Amino acid sequence: MNDLTINTATDVDLPAPFAGRHLIDGKWIEGAETFERVSPSHGTVVSISAKGDEAVTEQAIGAARTAFAAGTWSRMSGKERAAVLLKTADLIEANVERIAVFETLESGKPIAQSRGEVGGAADLWRYAASLARTAHGDSHNTLGEDMLGVVLKDPIGVVSIITPWNFPFWILSQKLPFALAAGCTVVVKPSEMTPSSTVMMGELLLEAGLPAGVCNIVLGYGHPVGSLMSSHKEVDMVTFTGSTAVGKLITQAASGTLKKVALELGGKNPQVICPDADLDSAADAVTFGVYFNVGQCCNSSSRIIVHEDIAEDFVARVVALSRKVRFGDPMDPETQVGAIVTADHNAKIDAYVRAAVEDGARLELGGGVLPVDGLGDQFYQPTILSGVSPDMAIAREEVFGPVLTVLTYRTLDEAIALTNDSSYGLSAGIWSENIHTCLEFARRAEAGTVWSNTWMDGYPELAFGGVKQSGQGREIGRYGFEEFLEVKSLVMRVGRSRTPWVQQEG
Repeated sequence: MNDLTINTATDVDLPAPFAGRHLIDGKWIEGAETFERVSPSHGTVVSISAKGDEAVTEQAIGAARTAFAAGTWSRMSGKERAAVLLKTADLIEANVERIAVFETLESGKPIAQSRGEVGGAADLWRYAASLARTAHGDSHNTLGEDMLGVVLKDPIGVVSIITPWNFPFWILSQKLPFALAAGCTVVVKPSEMTPSSTVMMGELLLEAGLPAGVCNIVLGYGHPVGSLMSSHKEVDMVTFTGSTAVGKLITQAASGTLKKVALELGGKNPQVICPDADLDSAADAVTFGVYFNVGQCCNSSSRIIVHEDIAEDFVARVVALSRKVRFGDPMDPETQVGAIVTADHNAKIDAYVRAAVEDGARLELGGGVLPVDGLGDQFYQPTILSGVSPDMAIAREEVFGPVLTVLTYRTLDEAIALTNDSSYGLSAGIWSENIHTCLEFARRAEAGTVWSNTWMDGYPELAFGGVKQSGQGREIGRYGFEEFLEVKSLVMRVGRSRTPWVQQEG
């Protein structure tokens, strides 16, 4: 551990705990009970939030249903909806620091990454605003001289939005502005571990002029809040980001009413490193991909598939870069990797690593808890494991931490087979200077996103989502926007040319 780069505790003044309340029908509601979030990095209480129950969740769903039926938002013009979304984007940018500080203290991620996440989310709101103004259906005037067909796209209705703890503000912004742009009303439940930034979003929406009842927020736990939001008959759609296991439970809960379900779930994302790759660029991207957001990222490049001729050299490059990555105090702007979200999750990560070593994997770097002076031991070392076989749990299951597994291959077919030998299919990547190799891999890889000679670049215009057990449906982009729309066909006869079905005598 002595050769790692560690940022010890900095001398910063921490804010008073944030008081989180429910937002229902435009009003802030206190909770009869509350729950606390203790910072994983600093060990202090960060927020005290109202604890939702079935009654509060029913209120929120009822408010969303009433607002949708009233049409104050659902039948508003796209121009008017876009104006509110654009105002929200401006307010997000004006409040980046306040939101980012609480996100860092609740999640453990570095403050620099929180600032980037919050500030960058404004672009999602602006893009959603453009979709609100440009959404349209289709017309068909080739059905006959007396017929006209029109395809309408209506808002799906009331949407339950359930978000995770790892990117609480960003993932909310991948869902909420697109649902609002479509004309839907919503009920939002953030993770109980990172509730504050969602409440702050509610404050900004009210300031931007969003009508009462259009966005409602209920704080609390999966049971009873999330489960009721998933099963309630007045909810038309559930969109959830989180673990595959919970996604399956949500699908089961929603099946009773056959409501639409959109899921963005786990991943075990590979990067294939070819012999002709730019190895310096690839090594830097792999290092970024495995440690970004403390490795607690559905898009984490947690396994690399390296050609056997360059494997030793490439692993050495990644190990050398990993020693220079700054781990430690997430409130230090220079820190690149912060704290693990909970002590239990830290122990789970370590258990995966220990099991892999027992199964024959080689520990090239790290392994074990990383104590940080002044902040405790809720951190994990940068860890790289080589000699991993495809059947090991660490090569197949989502570890969700700063842990990289290394597999090797001989032919492109073998690399693609290893890529697809997974129950997940969120993202995949390839590094090669041969465009034909990159395109063949992209076409054959079973993943919702394929990166070529880069990793984790994303844009509001491009849809995001996975295949297999990484989820269903898409987020952001026009495809993500259309998840919140229902298609309705309108068939019109022009004139009185219809031949009577019942022939009358005389």
